[in-house]
Amino acid sequence: MSLASFLYNLHYDIEKESPTEWEVDWEDAPLTYKLYRDLPTIPLCHNIPLRLEGQEIMTKPELLKIGHYLWNVYGLTQICQSALASGSDEEVGLMQSNRRFIPSGGALYPNELYVYLKCEDVTAGVYHYDVARHHLVLLREGNFDSFLSNALGNRCDVSNSFGAIFISTMFWKNFYKYHNFSYRLQGIDAGVLIGQILEVAKRFGFSTGVYFQFLDRALNHLLGLNEQEESIYGVVPLALEASNLFSSTNTVDSINTATELCKELPRIEHRYFIKSKKILAFPKLIQVNEASMIESTELFRHIEEKKNIQKDSKQFNLPKVDRLSYDLLLINRKRFSPDMDFISKKVSKVDLATLLHEATKSFSYLNDLDQSNSNSRSRPSLYMCLNNIEDIPNGAYYYDDLNHSLREIQLGDFRHQLQNGLSGTNVNLFQVPICLHVVGDQKHLKSLLGYRGYRIQHMEAGMMVQRLLLSSTALGMGGHPLLGFDAKLCDEIYKLSEEQKTGLIQIPIGYYRNRPSIQGGLHS
Repeated sequence: MSLASFLYNLHYDIEKESPTEWEVDWEDAPLTYKLYRDLPTIPLCHNIPLRLEGQEIMTKPELLKIGHYLWNVYGLTQICQSALASGSDEEVGLMQSNRRFIPSGGALYPNELYVYLKCEDVTAGVYHYDVARHHLVLLREGNFDSFLSNALGNRCDVSNSFGAIFISTMFWKNFYKYHNFSYRLQGIDAGVLIGQILEVAKRFGFSTGVYFQFLDRALNHLLGLNEQEESIYGVVPLALEASNLFSSTNTVDSINTATELCKELPRIEHRYFIKSKKILAFPKLIQVNEASMIESTELFRHIEEKKNIQKDSKQFNLPKVDRLSYDLLLINRKRFSPDMDFISKKVSKVDLATLLHEATKSFSYLNDLDQSNSNSRSRPSLYMCLNNIEDIPNGAYYYDDLNHSLREIQLGDFRHQLQNGLSGTNVNLFQVPICLHVVGDQKHLKSLLGYRGYRIQHMEAGMMVQRLLLSSTALGMGGHPLLGFDAKLCDEIYKLSEEQKTGLIQIPIGYYRNRPSIQGGLHS
């Protein structure tokens, strides 16, 4: 089967990629974090501030603040125990999971964080962020400004930064449960994590951006990653001041290749523990990952902004609203994903306007895809089915973020169709007033970016998901990201085939009742 057919099936016909005999071996499940063995470690401070707002901005790179930053991005924040009923009415088992601030499909967290640091109080080099122990693990010592700059196509002035974050994906960490469907989840999860990296950086006063295009094998070589198991998905340089983290053009002094760069550093291999004793093969994930890799900087591309062509339709102007102001750490702690906990309650027009305005305005970020380095319009679009919204008829709408208005697609109550389109039964959409869909290019940017376009598109969708979840939480609502939905059905509701677009992820948003639970925060 071709990779094009594989990605099509992941989106529209997942049954073809899910073997009927597949059984999850829960006893041999991998850890949700990677544990390196026999390497130097640096303990990070566990005395994390209880608030992010109002803290002193770091004036020079220091390990204390960097440790606080990493914990807020991806640290272990909560222990959760859930009751699992067995076949017998008398037997109830407990499943314990370690949670973080960001959501992840099945709470499996397939991503790992690596950090390149240059600070006075730490040895310069590349590190793994050990989530379990809140440590840094030294993988390779040295100054790698030139190497990283070349791997990014000399588009980033790495010397003016104090480091960079590398976001990787470990394929087995959620393949063991979701099989080939894990590939879609991995892109979304990586995007949610990047969204958190950028949002927390704002609170620490860091200057950041995202590189989606880089020489994959060179960076995997730098970190000593086995590409049959794990690969870098994104790079986020970190600086204290707005500096030249991005070049305005795509010109380079010379064309670099991953093969040439790998020769500059010796190969390294490190032992690590992931718990699973039997790791099954995932050939399609490896194949599509290899097809997505970039060998030469000559292949880096920009995406031209496309104007949304809207047919004549009724427009509902939304009230002008201000940006939300909240303490990110407190909102992260409050974030909750309702399923059967949604309750039917009218949403005010102001709250809907605030949700959409905040999510799209906060989405703007520096990246290596936009020619102008400024996202005047969010690349992933927002469509939604609304029900029980103040002064807005029930129906399907498109959010015009430039004009801050809703454009009517068709009126009606679509909750029954949406509910039938779910692959699971854990969310009651009849109680949900706002069912959002993050929408992108139907061909997944493949004509310009090849198979890497599919991954990038899902990463940007994940970044938008994180903005929507933070905004809804700040408004006292909850959101539950879902990939188990009928994409064809949603495309029909919004008439997306006419615009060559498709729904990437579904997020029901609304008010909810608190669920009885016992929670333990991992916070000093």
